[in-house]
Amino acid sequence: MNAIVHAAPSAPSLTLPWPLPPVLFADSPNSGPAAGGNTVTLTGLGLNAATQVLFGSAPATIVAGDVFGFSLVVVAPPGSGMVAVTVTTPNGTSNPVAYTYLVASPPPAPNPTAITPVSGPVVGGIPFIITGTGLAGASVTFGGAAATVLASASNVVAGLAPAHAAGNVPVVVTTPGGSASVPGGFTYVSTAPVVTAAITPSVSIPAGGGVFTIVGTNLTGATVTFGATPATVTSNTGTVITGIIPAGTAGATVNVTVTTPGGTASAGTMTYLGAPVVTAAITPSVSIPAGGGVFTIVGTNLTGAT
Repeated sequence: MNAIVHAAPSAPSLTLPWPLPPVLFADSPNSGPAAGGNTVTLTGLGLNAATQVLFGSAPATIVAGDVFGFSLVVVAPPGSGMVAVTVTTPNGTSNPVAYTYLVASPPPAPNPTAITPVSGPVVGGIPFIITGTGLAGASVTFGGAAATVLASASNVVAGLAPAHAAGNVPVVVTTPGGSASVPGGFTYVSTAPVVTAAITPSVSIPAGGGVFTIVGTNLTGATVTFGATPATVTSNTGTVITGIIPAGTAGATVNVTVTTPGGTASAGTMTYLGAPVVTAAITPSVSIPAGGGVFTIVGTNLTGAT
C-alpha cells in the first residue's frame, strides 16, 4: 500500500490586514535636532505597508516596522520648526502627529577672569592657568603669539606661555563662542644674564677657531661677542654656552660679553697671542746623537708653540 503524504501547511501570514488608511497615535521622541539623523518610533495602526513617511514635506528613511503594523521606526530628515508627520500606505495617508525641530543653543561666550602667574620671563615656556567660565576648547594668545594649550575645560585653561618682548600684553581666549581678554593681561619681564664662570680658555691664537665655554644663568637666547666681533654659538642650555672663538688681532685683549633680551653680562676677557719672542736661547745647546734629553726655551707668546 502506498503511504499518503500530506504536504505541511504553509505558515500563516503575520501581517495584520488593515483595509483603511493608516492611523498614527504618537511619535517618540516628538522632537529632535535641526540636522535630523535621529531615530523616531511611530505608533499606530496599519503602519506595516508604509511606502513613505514625511516630516512636513521632507521624506524620512524607513528603517524597520513590526509585521502587525503597530509601530514603524524611521530616521528623521533635516528640518526646522514644528512639522506634521504622516505615513502613507497603499490604503492612503494617515492623520498627522506633531514633531518639533529644536534650535541648537549657541556655545557660551568665554569669560576669563584671571591668569596665574601674572608675569614671566621674555623667553616664555612657563606654565599658566586661566580661570573663568565658557573656556572649553579654548585657544590662547599672548600679545598675538599663540600659547601652547595643554588642557581646557569649562572653567580652566592650562598651558605654556610663548616668548614675547618685554612689557604688558593682552591675553586673549578664543572658543567656538567667541573671544575675550583676561583682565590685566600678562607682563613679560626681562631677566638679565648672569655669568658665574668666566670664559675658558682666556687666550687664543690670532686665527681663532678654538672652542670656548661660558657658564651662568639666564643665558637662553644669548649672543656672544669678542670685542665687537660676534662668535658662533654652537650650544646653549640656558646655563652653559659653547661656541667657536672668532679671529682677533695678535697681542690684543678684548672683552667678552653675553647678551640676551634681558641685558648684557661680562664673561671676562680673551687675549690673542702675539708673535713668539725667544728671550733666552735653548739649553742645553749640545746633545748625544740618540737625543732624548730635556731642553728649555724661554720667551713670550709661546702658548701653543711647536
